[in-house]
Amino acid sequence: MECGRCGGAAVFTRRYSGESLCAGCFSDSIARKAAKAISRHRMIRGGDLVAVAVSGGKDSLALLHVLDRMSRPHGFRIRAVTIDEGIPGYRDEALGIVKEYCGRLGVEYDVFSYEGLFGTTLDGALRRRGSDRTSSCSICGTLRRRAMDHAAREVGADAVATAHNLDDNLQTYLINMLSGDTDRIGRMLPGAGDPSPRKIKPFSGIYESEIVFYAFANQIPFQAEPCPHAGEGIRTEIREFLNSLERRHAGIKNNLYNSAARISEIVGEHGAKPRAACEECGAGCTGRVCSVCGVMSRFGGGA
Repeated sequence: MECGRCGGAAVFTRRYSGESLCAGCFSDSIARKAAKAISRHRMIRGGDLVAVAVSGGKDSLALLHVLDRMSRPHGFRIRAVTIDEGIPGYRDEALGIVKEYCGRLGVEYDVFSYEGLFGTTLDGALRRRGSDRTSSCSICGTLRRRAMDHAAREVGADAVATAHNLDDNLQTYLINMLSGDTDRIGRMLPGAGDPSPRKIKPFSGIYESEIVFYAFANQIPFQAEPCPHAGEGIRTEIREFLNSLERRHAGIKNNLYNSAARISEIVGEHGAKPRAACEECGAGCTGRVCSVCGVMSRFGGGA
């Protein structure tokens, strides 16, 4: 099979488009998709310092690789930031991979820990969660966002880049739909709002499976072991459901993402309710139970 762009030996076929590509043309296509998202949503500006959230997994290290390739010719700088949740037997491996790969690229990196910022590890926070048994992913996600905000201020970043891909965004969209949290839908687009620092998602329209292949094609090391808490909650069920649909109907995730993006745009145009602040711990929450401290009905005014 020949590459549809250069005529070389094809190594990857996009089932949803029928396009076959060699490793080089495939990698270029991923970089171009990311560049198109950055340009369309004005994610990065000349002179910016972009803090790249790097966990040690395939998505974040592939994003670091792509942004490193783009940074010099497009006049912005990058710095890797890793959040250490303090998960025993899991995070240490990832920290080693990030350190080694950042050294290979010549990218500066920083590590911020839950312990140092909040006085607790993720396991400690899970032991204190309320009786509603809020999922570990919800608690970790809230702490991680707060940690990244702190890290971005510490390094003086103009933007924070996360490696959320098309699959991640679809899962989040469906979770919000199923839970009735329509306000969050208005904030799912990569360019929604203009906070400081800006939150950007260059991989937002790229399949997770393509990012996996990009990592292999470019010999990017990554932690293959999943987080020990990853199986909790409904996200895993939604991931499996969407993947089963994609196997039978190639391109259905791409179509759903385009629909979700349009709905998000419409909801965002009509505005979303401000996030209330938990009176107990100060976290921004929308539900009746704080996803950080587990306290019920303790949400005061203010965003």
